[in-house]
Amino acid sequence: MNLNEYQLKSRETALYPDVGENFIYPTLGLAGEAGEVAEKVKKVLRDRKGIFDQEASEAILLELGDVLWYLSQLSSELGFELEHVAKANLEKLSSRSLRGTISGEGDKR
Repeated sequence: MNLNEYQLKSRETALYPDVGENFIYPTLGLAGEAGEVAEKVKKVLRDRKGIFDQEASEAILLELGDVLWYLSQLSSELGFELEHVAKANLEKLSSRSLRGTISGEGDKR
């Protein structure tokens, strides 16, 4: 499955207010799910001495899926295909790498 296929399929499960004209809901969901990923990683550091066993990794996998779902919905709300988002990100990173600006601060480096 490619990213655009995922995006179309995941859209079938988008049940939130004003689907198609509501970027706020998926933005908040994305932030919340990213926080859940961070919480799971934090607990591995705290409770498992940083060891990512199969159980911990699979729990994070499920949360990453939720991040992907909300990213997909937000992209749809804004009129972007996920493959376009991914390609634009790789182009940005490649440009930064070529210019030696991967490290540092600022969106326009």
